[in-house]
Amino acid sequence: MCGIVATYGQPDETFLRSALTAMRHRGPDDEGMFVGTGAALGHRRLSIIDVAGGHQPIFNESGNVGIVLNGEIYNFRELRKDLETRHTFRTHSDTEVILHLYEDRGIECVHELAGMFAFAVYDQGRLVVARDRIGIKPLYSATKAGTRVFASELKALSGCEEIREFPPGHIWSSDVGFREFYSLPLPREAGISEDEAIRGVRDLLRDAVRRRMVADVPVGVFLSGGLDSSIIAALMKEQSEQLHSFAVGIQGSPDLAAAREVAEHLGTIHHEYVYTEQDMVRVLSDVLYYLESFDAPLVRSAVPGFFVSELARREVKVILTGEGADELFGGYHYLRALDDPARLTGELTRITSNLHNTNLQRTDRMTMAHSVEARVPFLDPEVIDFTFRLPTRFRMAGPDRMEKWILRKAFEDLLPPAVAWRRKQKFSEGAGSSDILRQVADRTVSDDDMRTSSASTQVTIRSKEEMMFYRIFLERLGDESFPLVVGRTADYPSVQ
Repeated sequence: MCGIVATYGQPDETFLRSALTAMRHRGPDDEGMFVGTGAALGHRRLSIIDVAGGHQPIFNESGNVGIVLNGEIYNFRELRKDLETRHTFRTHSDTEVILHLYEDRGIECVHELAGMFAFAVYDQGRLVVARDRIGIKPLYSATKAGTRVFASELKALSGCEEIREFPPGHIWSSDVGFREFYSLPLPREAGISEDEAIRGVRDLLRDAVRRRMVADVPVGVFLSGGLDSSIIAALMKEQSEQLHSFAVGIQGSPDLAAAREVAEHLGTIHHEYVYTEQDMVRVLSDVLYYLESFDAPLVRSAVPGFFVSELARREVKVILTGEGADELFGGYHYLRALDDPARLTGELTRITSNLHNTNLQRTDRMTMAHSVEARVPFLDPEVIDFTFRLPTRFRMAGPDRMEKWILRKAFEDLLPPAVAWRRKQKFSEGAGSSDILRQVADRTVSDDDMRTSSASTQVTIRSKEEMMFYRIFLERLGDESFPLVVGRTADYPSVQ
């Protein structure tokens, strides 16, 4: 997990250093730069794999092809076995695997990568940039004095023009431009039984968790006590006797109580932090600075995300989370009203495709604010493809079937019954941050102020709460073009 910068055009070393400095929190362990003919690469490193030898950029033996990576490739060891028959490796990192795979396959190498990634390859003056299928890792593009610029965070692009989010599942090359390499599959409405579906979900998710526990540093789990994070914790505990779990919330919040129950059931080394309204107000400015969004539902869940990441950093450097399960398996309450398979499939596709602007952005930014790497097993490519190809009826709730029923059945034997069948709560509701932030906004933004200020903003502000966040966002990030780039929750009350 790191921060990357890449440019194509006239290299500007001063800009490169400034962009890397702005993202130091993403990689406090190391910094690397390369300035070549017509292109440049920059990297801030959080050392996870090959701690001693994985300095970036990494170049091939001839020195004419180099790479910087933000992310983790979970099948890198399998890929390396084949590549070692044709290439000499100088590190044990997953980054070098992408480099040599690119030498063999060109931009088609992305199809073989199982993981989360945003990377840039310098190829004898040519530049190739790619972002993973769902957008687990962030990436933006812009221009600066005619030079094309790419960076992991908005704050690294202050002063640039034409700032846009780099779309997930896409590749950009300096000779072709943007090209899509991935889209979500469509369901098959026949050909698999319910028992086969349950076994498939169980086996694939267990494998996804196992792969994401590979690290040269300690690995822990965010444990809210909800179904999704509890499943991840249970599968991790199968692999690790000494598992650290982390939970936060206000005094008496549902998540704290449920997380304690799961931690005791699994036997994890459990840590929790109880925060107050004063704590929330104290960190709000930093949350918005690192989150790079003023979207109200996202900010509400980012505040507890900030606290739990801070708590985890004291013990581990890598965290597994339950993000993505609600989108894959239809966990949100409003989806119960979609009793037509086509409508449900369309909505699940929409919210999964939008994860890079919602839960994934919150997870990445809040963990990286504390230099912690987050990994999301539910969004493993094989888990996504299997789940989306399931007949839609397996993801539909009904009068006699709770939402995420198939997921609950797959793992009910690993969890306390009260947790396996616990109803969905948004993270901000379970941790207790949602109502408090609304109340703070009501005291901070008057009706008159809301009307006057809304008329002068560049984007639609939907509530006093969002106005409060918007003002802090502009104050901390200082670039008036950034609000136009911020992704928004399209279904305001539905997505956490």
